[in-house]
Amino acid sequence: MEALLDAHGRTFADEAGIRLRDTPQPLYQVLVLSHLLSARIRASVAVAAARALFAHGMRTPRRMLESTWQQRVDALGEGGYRRYDERTATQLADAAGLLLDAYGGDLRRLRRSADGDLDALRTGLRRTPGIGPTGADIFLREAQAVWPETVPYLDKKALQGAERLGLPASPAKLTQIASRTERRHNGPAVLAAALVRAALDKSVVADVQAAG
Repeated sequence: MEALLDAHGRTFADEAGIRLRDTPQPLYQVLVLSHLLSARIRASVAVAAARALFAHGMRTPRRMLESTWQQRVDALGEGGYRRYDERTATQLADAAGLLLDAYGGDLRRLRRSADGDLDALRTGLRRTPGIGPTGADIFLREAQAVWPETVPYLDKKALQGAERLGLPASPAKLTQIASRTERRHNGPAVLAAALVRAALDKSVVADVQAAG
């Protein structure tokens, strides 16, 4: 666990340049990132595409909706996200429109309406165009850093990474082990991201095992 967190203990939001707080703009950016990460494409490409969208000003639902389809396609392509760029460009605008209509662009309203019910939160997220079960899981893995009622959010992908590393496939046990490391202050979102990296990339497993 120490080797994993030392080498790979970084959230995907942080990698995408998102300073996550419980405020509308960074929460929306995490949703966009989750949308991109949920496709069958390398995580590094999804992160690069998110950074490109944000760099071109598409950081809020309103700015996303005001951008043209071609601007979205171009930004996605700039990040290397070419396989799904046209469909994703459409979904991003549709999602932004829904968020503005349903929540005034503020995902904290969804959180309040769920009132601590994770199933309700997942269902609400999945109403967003482009966000399916995988995207909802990704969002909640990252958002648990600022939404403590979701902790510990270690989904199937994170537990798959734990199994590959020979760690317990139990959220409670994993959280307990992580809390005993020197990096315990980084929290469950960092743990979840590190485990997911192990699930996605065999070289992460090899790197951690060699260090251990």
